Amino acid sequence: MSAPIISIIILAVMFLTATLLPVNMGALAFVGAFLLGAVFLGMETTDILANFPGGLFLTLVGVTYLFAIAQGNGTIDLLVRGSVRLVGGRVALIPWIMFIITAVITAVGALSPAAVAIVAPIALGFARKYKISPLLMGMMVIHGAQGGGFSPIAVYGVIVNSLISTTGLDASPTAVFLSSLIFNFLIAVVLFIVLGGRGLLSSRVGHFVEQAAEARMAVSVGSRAGGDVAFKGFGSGIYGPRDPAGDGAQETPSRAERIPQLITIAGLIALAVIALGFKVDVGFVAITIAVILALVSPAAQKGAVNKISWSTVLLICGMLTFVGVLEEAGTIEYVSDAVANLGMPLLAALLICYIGAIVSAFASSTAILAALIPLAVPFLATGEIGAIGVICALAVASTIVDVSPFSTNGALVLANAPDDVDKDRFYKQILAYSGIVVVAGPAIAWAVLVLPGWL
Repeated sequence: MSAPIISIIILAVMFLTATLLPVNMGALAFVGAFLLGAVFLGMETTDILANFPGGLFLTLVGVTYLFAIAQGNGTIDLLVRGSVRLVGGRVALIPWIMFIITAVITAVGALSPAAVAIVAPIALGFARKYKISPLLMGMMVIHGAQGGGFSPIAVYGVIVNSLISTTGLDASPTAVFLSSLIFNFLIAVVLFIVLGGRGLLSSRVGHFVEQAAEARMAVSVGSRAGGDVAFKGFGSGIYGPRDPAGDGAQETPSRAERIPQLITIAGLIALAVIALGFKVDVGFVAITIAVILALVSPAAQKGAVNKISWSTVLLICGMLTFVGVLEEAGTIEYVSDAVANLGMPLLAALLICYIGAIVSAFASSTAILAALIPLAVPFLATGEIGAIGVICALAVASTIVDVSPFSTNGALVLANAPDDVDKDRFYKQILAYSGIVVVAGPAIAWAVLVLPGWL
């Protein structure tokens, strides 16, 4: 049996194992890289480890460390509180504020599940209070998180752009980001119309902050336990010590609390300016700003290192190390030749998008992006089809399906459903919607981003 076939079997076993069992796929990938490289290819372990993505490791750690500090010192709560106040008494704007909040949180570097965990509990509390469709609110949160997820300093964006930068293909971080943002925004518009958003346009509420506190209190005990991180953030910011009487009257933050928050906001702005404007490595800039914030407010950064998403770091670094060994085995060239031999580049691009969507609905989006983009590179290098368009379509197709109840984001929304929501019915609604997304999403992304050939 040839090395490419063996490597594909190992990859399939990895995905199957990670789907059926609670085993981190990154850990499986390191094992797969060792078995494939050392046992079947005769590689030295030093050569296998040479594929470890050190730069991306630093970026993932730096960005998630910075976000953990921002959450710990109340900056994220401050931003959320300010955003929610913008709706005044307009109920119809609440779903859009939830969309924007999660988009901003992921765009500045938070992982998509972290943003959903923060916003979903309060969004579904609002849904119960103001008779908004829970499906609408939950999906607005997820699509918002995915919409901001491909900014050049976001985790998804860093992964995709890092992979493309080493291939020699045309790259456009802006196109990838805007494709995801616009695509998810348009889906949100359709959801808003179909799921009763127009009926909310005439609804208004008074004493919004007070009722927001009541909405938060209506969230189920079970969902609070499932979303502990989210409620810690909100409890210490919007509805906790700032509102001790529970009457909507907010105390003014002390100067000691305000200064770290202002410095954090300045740090996030500096990260965007320095990393994007001056092309300085995102990882080094993020971890530098994080350390400065830790020195400014040591108490607020307590436990921030533990909040770094080490499981995601392990996942991505393991997968990319395995992909490097796949390249040594000739698997990438083998798969690319098989796709190219179809003789229909547009059909091949569509198949790649569907593979990404179907696998990602049950497994990790980051893992499938890390696996499929390198596999598509040789095929795209032929120039028969626009590389940027295919990358944008693949990015969209592989992440919009995170609405699936089998994904982390979909599961978070399901777990945070209020008590008065029929959980079984809500599960079926999410499952039906995710089925529509899996079937239609890749085809629409391909039709818009690939078929016209304008990218």
